[in-house]
Amino acid sequence: MIIVNTDYVTGHTVVRTLGLVQGSTVRAKHVGRDIAANFKSIFGGEIRGYTELLNESRQQAVARMVETARKMGANAVVNVRFSTNAVMQGACELYCWGTAVVIE
Repeated sequence: MIIVNTDYVTGHTVVRTLGLVQGSTVRAKHVGRDIAANFKSIFGGEIRGYTELLNESRQQAVARMVETARKMGANAVVNVRFSTNAVMQGACELYCWGTAVVIE
């Protein structure tokens, strides 16, 4: 599956547009990560626990989007975008979407 954030895949032609595909996950913060984050907010630096959480969330959301695209018969997803939203105190949704297509 080719995944791009452009409207086209260089060197390929879109022969069929199948429609919108999406994937999301909602994750909550972990107490251990919160403790580390509080220290980092005082002393500065990357909050690795949150970086890992965001990376895991992004991978899961993309995997869900790709699975939907495969079920539709796509071999690529174009114009992929990401968004995050707080859904409650301490929990966030990572959402991705794009257009499932067949390319040659």
